[in-house]
Amino acid sequence: MLAYYIASVNIETAYHAATGEYRSFGGMVLTDTFQMTEKGDLVDQAVLPENNARAERQLAQPIQVIIGNPPYSAQQGSENDNNKNLAYSTLDGRIRETYAAQSGAQLVKNLYDSYIRAIRWASDRIKDRGIVAFVTNGSFLDANNMDGLRKRLVEEYSQLYIFNLRGNQRTSGEESRREGGKIFGSGSRTPVAISIMVKDPAHTGPCELSYYDIGDYLSREKKLNWIEKFGSIDGIDWQTITPNAEGDWINQRDPAFDTFIPLGEKKHESQAVFDIYSLGVSTARDAWVYNMSRASLAANMRRMIDAFNENSMHYAELCDGKNKASCPQLEDVIDADPKQISWTHALKEDAKRRKRFVFDATSLTTSMYRPYTKQWLYFNRRFNERVYQQPKLFPTPRHKNMVISVTGIGAGKPFSAVVADVIPNLHLHDTGQCFPLYWYEKLEEKAKPQDEMFAAEATPDADGYIRHDAITNWALDAFRKHYGDDGITREDIFWYVYGILHSPEYKSRFAVNLKKMLPRIPYAQDFRTFRDAGRKLGDWHLNYETVEPYPLTKENQRLVMEDDDYRVVKMRFGGKGRNPDKTVIAYNQHLVLRDIPLAAYDYIVNGKPAIEWIMDRYQVTTEKNSGIENDPNAWSEDPRYIVDLVKRIVTVSVESVRIVNSLPPLNVAVA
Repeated sequence: MLAYYIASVNIETAYHAATGEYRSFGGMVLTDTFQMTEKGDLVDQAVLPENNARAERQLAQPIQVIIGNPPYSAQQGSENDNNKNLAYSTLDGRIRETYAAQSGAQLVKNLYDSYIRAIRWASDRIKDRGIVAFVTNGSFLDANNMDGLRKRLVEEYSQLYIFNLRGNQRTSGEESRREGGKIFGSGSRTPVAISIMVKDPAHTGPCELSYYDIGDYLSREKKLNWIEKFGSIDGIDWQTITPNAEGDWINQRDPAFDTFIPLGEKKHESQAVFDIYSLGVSTARDAWVYNMSRASLAANMRRMIDAFNENSMHYAELCDGKNKASCPQLEDVIDADPKQISWTHALKEDAKRRKRFVFDATSLTTSMYRPYTKQWLYFNRRFNERVYQQPKLFPTPRHKNMVISVTGIGAGKPFSAVVADVIPNLHLHDTGQCFPLYWYEKLEEKAKPQDEMFAAEATPDADGYIRHDAITNWALDAFRKHYGDDGITREDIFWYVYGILHSPEYKSRFAVNLKKMLPRIPYAQDFRTFRDAGRKLGDWHLNYETVEPYPLTKENQRLVMEDDDYRVVKMRFGGKGRNPDKTVIAYNQHLVLRDIPLAAYDYIVNGKPAIEWIMDRYQVTTEKNSGIENDPNAWSEDPRYIVDLVKRIVTVSVESVRIVNSLPPLNVAVA
C-alpha cells in the first residue's frame, strides 16, 4: 500500500509543479500486474471496487510505453522457506509457446524468472506498436538457456538497444574483477542491462540489434557517470550485431567446433565418444549429507532421519481417517527449523506418502566434493535430491572407476577438467558433467537392447554387477581408422580426451563454445602426445594424496611441533590488504609455509588455482542455517595430513603446468 500511495503523491506533485494546479490522479491501480491479465481470473470486484474499476479501464486502454525495473527471482532458495513463486498460467503459457519453444536448452526453468515474465507480459501488452524500456538482470544476453528469448526478441521487435552494464559477481578471480562494480551495490550479484525495445509497424527488414558494452574493470560510480554522460541513446556509439542461427548475440561460438566428435550424446546409438555421462550428485542439503568427519556425518543423518520420521508420523496422524482434500497442507504442520531438518520437494513428497526411513551405514562413502577436497557423503536416493547416473558409475565403494568431470553448460567459470575416482559432487565443477571409463549394471536389472549381448556373455561380480565400457564401439573404430592404429584402446581414448581438454589452444579458441555446449573432441595431429600427457596428468590428479610433497620452507613458531600444532582453522596468504604475498601461506599460528612458486597458481580448476581450493575448503566452518560444524582436521588420523596436502598440491600444480605448457598445437582435422 505504501508504494501505491507514494506513486500517486509523486504524480500529483509533479503535475502541480508543472501546472500550478492540484488534481488527484485517478489512474493508479493496486494490483499484481501479471495476475491482472490472466484469463479467467478477473480482478476481485467485491474488494476495493473503485480500484477494480480503474484496473478494468486500464485493461481496455492501448498502452504503448512500458518502463520498469522488474524484480529478479527464478525460484525460492530453500524448501524450508515455504515461499514458492506464484504461478501465472496464461503468462507462463505464453513463455512456453515462445521463449521455451525456441530454446535449444534442456533446462529452461529460468525462463520463468520474474524479469523474463515482465518482458513477455510487456511485449504482449503493447501489441504491435510501442516501446518497452527495462533495467533487468543482464544474464539473458549470453545465457545458454535464454537462447529462445533472444531469438524471439529479434522476431518481435523492430529495433533493440541493449546497454550491458556488466557487474556479474557470480564469477570469481580475474573475471570477477573484469566485470567491475555492482550497479545496485551490495544487494546485487547479477549483471545488469538496460534494454530499450521498439515495435514499429512501418519497419521493414530484420530487427536492428544495437549493442553497447560498458567495458572492463569499471567501478559502479564510473559506470553511472558514463550513463549520465551519454544522456540518451543518440549519444552512444552502438555496435550492430547480427545474431547467429543458435541465437547468440555476443560471444558467438566458433563453427569449427561443430565438426568435432561429441563427447557424449543422450541419443540412442549416437556417434559420440561416451555412451553414458552424468551430472554429479546434487543433494540440496550439503551441510547435512557431507562432512569431513565420518562420525559427525552419521550423527547428523541419524538426527535428521529421526526428525523426518517424527514429522511424517505427525502428518499421518492429522490425516488419519480423512480423504486427501481434508488433510491439512503439509507445509502448515511440519517443523521447518533448519537446525532439525533440511526439507526439499522430494522429501516433502515422501512425508505426504507417510514414509519412514532408517539410517543406513552402507550409504556412508567417499565423494570428491570440490577439486582435491574429499568428504564423507551419505549417498542415498532419499536424502540426495538427485543422484542422476552416479549409482551406475559408483554402485558401491568396491567398484572402481574414473570419471572426467568437465565444466557444465552455461557455467559462470572458465572451462576446465579434472579426473576423479570417487563419486563427484554436482559442483566439483560448476554444474559439471562426468564422463566415465566404465559403467555398471546390476544383474537383475533388465538389460537394454544394445547391452543384451554383453549381459549374456559377462560374468557378474560378487555383488551382482556387470561392468561395461563407457567409450563407444563407434568411437573405438573411428579413432583406430583415423590414426591407422588398431592398437588404440578405450583407455587410450579416455586419456587422449583428458589431454585435449587441458590444451590451452583448445580452451582458448573454443571458450565460447564450451560455455554453451558440451565439449566436442577433435582429431589432433599427434594422438600419442595428447594421450600420454593426459595419462601423466591423470596420475598426478588421481594420486594427489600420495605424491611427493613440494619442498617448501617451513617456519615453525615452536621448537618441537606437537600433533595439535598442525590443526588448521583458516589458512591465509602472507602480506596485507589487497596485495597478498602468495609465495607465503600462514598455515596457523604455529606454522608458516614459504617459497611457494608463483607458477603453481597457473594450474586453475573450476575457476581458481588448486592451491586456493585447499585453502578455501580446509578450514573449520559452521553452516549458518543448520549450525552444523565441518572440521577438516577430522578427515585423517594423520595430524600432518593437511599441511602435507598443501605441499602435495603445490607439486601437482607445478607438474600440471609443466605438462600443459608442453602440449603441441592441435593441428586438427575435421571429424
